Amino acid sequence: MIVDKIKKREIKNVKSKNQVDIPVGKWVKCEKCKEIIYKDIVQENLSVCPNCGYHFRLSSRRRINQIIDEGTFQEFKLNIDTINPLKLEEYTKKLSALREKTGLDEAVKCGMGKINKEEVVLCVMDGNFLMGSMGTVVGEKITYSVEMAIKLKLPLIIFSVSGGARMQEGIMSLMQMAKTASAISRLDEAGGLFISVLTDPTYGGVTASFASLGDIILAEPGAMIGFAGPRVIEQTIGQELPEGFQTAEFLLEHGFIDKVVERKDMKETLYKLLLMHKKN
Repeated sequence: MIVDKIKKREIKNVKSKNQVDIPVGKWVKCEKCKEIIYKDIVQENLSVCPNCGYHFRLSSRRRINQIIDEGTFQEFKLNIDTINPLKLEEYTKKLSALREKTGLDEAVKCGMGKINKEEVVLCVMDGNFLMGSMGTVVGEKITYSVEMAIKLKLPLIIFSVSGGARMQEGIMSLMQMAKTASAISRLDEAGGLFISVLTDPTYGGVTASFASLGDIILAEPGAMIGFAGPRVIEQTIGQELPEGFQTAEFLLEHGFIDKVVERKDMKETLYKLLLMHKKN
């Protein structure tokens, strides 16, 4: 038949004029204003949304690079490893996967560095590692850092981001609350300065221990801070919570923190506080 003799037209994969190539991984969506933003622009702006000022979460490495003078950070090398007291097979697998993915050993980096040439002991928690949960190694690293601050008579700065105690380690994780709080108490008795910086989110056992014990407590804008989450609290007390509950701004208004500091001003603010303490 004549139909069989007609050569079928090949359909070529031609892009329409309205079709746009968007490279994978080049764009991020702001959690607050929902705008799609070029990732490089966000990173150049210290991972803060240029439209609404939303502070994206930072890795410990990027935080250290923003706060500490270039080339001065020396991480404490402790020969300790995460335990698995409950013998959870999935916990061991998850730890191995996270270490390979993030390049981190645990949920906190601790060491010494300089802020505009002023030497400090610094701990930076990392939410990319089990949401910054505090297990035995995190507790030990922070306690060791406090002891080094006492020994060397240096100010201590801790950047917190955490979902709370690490339940995979059972009662051992809860013991870190008392351990770290006791260490901070010894620093206070020695006359040392402890500046606690709360970032989004800071919850649970971390809030209930060292994070709330700073001589000066700072927070980033919009950071969620508390013990239990708002939904749990509402279900427990059977009441609707006030607008902005548990935000850094709400806590500042009610006297729980001393100042809300934008990321671009954080290093200079810490430096001024260090100088004030040094003169006194």
